[in-house]
Amino acid sequence: MAISESSTGMPLDAATLMSTILEGILYGFSVLMFIGTIWIFTYKRRMRDARPTIVVATLLFLLSTVHMVICIIYVENGLVKYSDTFPGGPVAYFADLLQPMFVAKNAILVLQTLLGDGVVIYRCYVVWQSARIIILPCIMWCGVAVFGVCMVYSMSQPADNSTNFFLNATPQWITTFISFTMATNLLSSGLLAYRIWMIERKVSASRATKNNIPILRVFVDAAILYSAAVCSSLISFVCSSSGMYVMADLVIPIIPIAFYMVFIRIASSQNNQTYAQTVRGGITETERRNSRYPMQPSHTIRLHKQSSSTSLTDSPKV
Repeated sequence: MAISESSTGMPLDAATLMSTILEGILYGFSVLMFIGTIWIFTYKRRMRDARPTIVVATLLFLLSTVHMVICIIYVENGLVKYSDTFPGGPVAYFADLLQPMFVAKNAILVLQTLLGDGVVIYRCYVVWQSARIIILPCIMWCGVAVFGVCMVYSMSQPADNSTNFFLNATPQWITTFISFTMATNLLSSGLLAYRIWMIERKVSASRATKNNIPILRVFVDAAILYSAAVCSSLISFVCSSSGMYVMADLVIPIIPIAFYMVFIRIASSQNNQTYAQTVRGGITETERRNSRYPMQPSHTIRLHKQSSSTSLTDSPKV
């Protein structure tokens, strides 16, 4: 079986080993952040509507854990179990796209990406309270799902160049998948950041003191972290670099880290003060009471700050 010769950079066996080590480090951070997130929403906050967040956080944790286990088995197979028996050695083993562990890794990558992008789109809906705003992000999310499935399927099918990551039919699906993923995240995060900025500006103008919680910066930082990892993967792939193997594995723990950091950073940035402000569709309660044409009851966005914790939740107007 031929070895991939079009890729540049370090050998594939070294790149795979490095990606597993780096992923293990980030996975350790994600485990700690997962524990912190669960603690915030169960023991510290005791919120009634925290179950969806806990479910999503748990799913992200489970997917990253399964991916970490598969990576360890994949490296052990290539460097130890089949190092002397596989034609071409470890490099050829890691260059073979048909290996079940390699296909499984990419399947989990697609699931993790869909879950992460779905969370951002849902946050965008909660903040905007309009289904029309998320129509385009949802269409792009469906595109990510379709191209992701096609990418994984193409990797699992034999081809003349199945040992070359950059010459068979798979690269078209990979490029499109990564591009749609990055575009979906940037669009959803941009809409989310813009809406939060508008809400914070109106709320700040209606009270004497300004909100010192960097809510907007938290969401922007999470979006930049995720987008930077995806963009690095795309650049590495376009340049036919073996760094693509490293970045593709690092995206898996980065997605839950970006998810967890939103809650942990907001909760840890408090000054033990208590306040509650309600923003209804971007209009403060003061503006609504003074409005000549009251708006119909709908959902509210609450920025709670109680006992050194803050959350951005979606609750019905009562």
